[in-house]
Amino acid sequence: MTSQHLNWIRLLMVAGVVAGLAAGCGPKDEPNGEAGQSTQALPAPKPTPFNFTKQSNKSSSKPALPKLENIRLEDVASRLGLQHSYVNSEEGQALMVEATGGGCGWGDFDRDGKWDLYLNQAGDCKLPAAKDSQPTDRLFRNVGGQFVDVTESARIAEFGYSQGVAVGDYDDDGFDDIYVTNYRRNTLWRNLGDGTFEEVAEAAGVADERWSSSAAWHDLDGDGDLDLYVCNYVQYNHLVAGPCVNANGEPRVCHPREFEAWPDEWYENQGDGTFLPMAKEVGLVGEGGKGLGVAIADFNNDGRPDVYVANDTTANFLFINEGGTFREQASVLGCAANRMGSLQASMGLAIGDLDNNGWLDIYISHYFNESNTYYQCLGTAGFEDVTGREGLHFPSMPKLGFGTVAEDFDSSGYLDLFVGNGHVENFPGNPLHKMQSQVFSSEGGRWQDVSDTAGEFLQGKRVARGVSGCDFDDDGDVDLAVVHQNDPVALLENRSSHGHWLKLAFEGIENNRRGIGCRVVVRWKDHQGEQRRVHELIGGGSYAVSQQPALFCGLGEWDGPCDIDVHWPNGLQHTLHQVQVDRQHLIREP
Repeated sequence: MTSQHLNWIRLLMVAGVVAGLAAGCGPKDEPNGEAGQSTQALPAPKPTPFNFTKQSNKSSSKPALPKLENIRLEDVASRLGLQHSYVNSEEGQALMVEATGGGCGWGDFDRDGKWDLYLNQAGDCKLPAAKDSQPTDRLFRNVGGQFVDVTESARIAEFGYSQGVAVGDYDDDGFDDIYVTNYRRNTLWRNLGDGTFEEVAEAAGVADERWSSSAAWHDLDGDGDLDLYVCNYVQYNHLVAGPCVNANGEPRVCHPREFEAWPDEWYENQGDGTFLPMAKEVGLVGEGGKGLGVAIADFNNDGRPDVYVANDTTANFLFINEGGTFREQASVLGCAANRMGSLQASMGLAIGDLDNNGWLDIYISHYFNESNTYYQCLGTAGFEDVTGREGLHFPSMPKLGFGTVAEDFDSSGYLDLFVGNGHVENFPGNPLHKMQSQVFSSEGGRWQDVSDTAGEFLQGKRVARGVSGCDFDDDGDVDLAVVHQNDPVALLENRSSHGHWLKLAFEGIENNRRGIGCRVVVRWKDHQGEQRRVHELIGGGSYAVSQQPALFCGLGEWDGPCDIDVHWPNGLQHTLHQVQVDRQHLIREP
């Protein structure tokens, strides 16, 4: 490592400490009323002089947080036959596109009740176009808990420089289809229902030639079929742009600010196997862009899906659904930038009710020395960046996050967070390139980094990108697939100590078949009164992946029956009474 590299790293670390001190990590604010309600103003307290006298240990000590050690994840990929590495074919030129892939997507492609896994592959991005000399993406079938590579027999030949995956039954024939985002042309693999696929992107109208990253299926127009939102990144072509270099003339990864953004696209499903690009017509266009992550969910609890986009170094988007058209409101609602007003390098999205207040919150992974951001939803008042206050600022400062999910790994009744980390700069000797991934848990209190007790996998360093949740072993809890660059994919089996739980899947009739967009409110009464947990089957999320379309609802110590209010995307509502816990339930549309 050169002295310049060492100085660069030291400066970044110092800058991170300064940024952390400036990012509002003070004591937790006291609540002064519900969101949207006025409260009586109190007289301002008289200023108290600073006391510089050394305090005793007794007065300055704080009660230690209870150590949370329930979560444990074990990598079983090799033992179960899942052997795959995303190879970006870097050769020291630090090409921008080499830093971003790849993803994966879970789907029951053969309808045998077992969840299979589609994995991206890269190859050589310097070739002018995808060729059969390139390595192809891979499809692994889950056969009795073992994974078998069936790529060739499935007739999948995806030779593009792949970035991400979106799995959804767009033609509503009961078989999951696969959309692949690429550097250059995207592809759509239609499931023929006989174990094989055909590539139909051009015929379907979704063969986007731009550099795409994440994509999400969701019924945005409420007509019962799945539409497609595609995040597009920057107008980068390594053959034209040439290599970017630092002050010493050494190759470096180009900064996204050096290129214009490609606008995202929303493809409306026409119901006949084709799509129309309609983003501009419905208002799904924002200024700046450079999208890397997307999540589609009902953020304002009005029964309509909204679209949140994580943008790289530009303002994030929140498109509020106004009944067929959308209005970009991220700045107004407080989730476009962090609490200091800084625009961050946003990558992955974890969406869920992190504080159990009935509103979906947003957690975003960011660049090294920027800190990930937790936007707490305050109801109709919008969002507040509470990252520092909740204990999540400093643990993520020395990391560079991509894929992230919010799931209740130990079924405690409170969501946990997993973040896949890895730097984008791979200059010789960079000690920051490979990083440890992280797990955070709260149990209703201040968040803690529990990675050191979550298993051997969390102690290793890798370059993680896509992170996707699925109960691949069908035991009722969430397992994870974690894609690494130039290292084997991990399959993390959840072996946590569990509370009680519910696993909910959906079957639509007038709504889309998998029930993407369904929201449930799980209710029960204990000695403290009525308890409620809100979960939604969102479109997209994490980074460049598709997750299993199921909801995992932790109940903690409650072992009695629950009532479940079900809200379908088309507005249909019904209630399931006295639902037994510690079971998997398929909820069919009435």
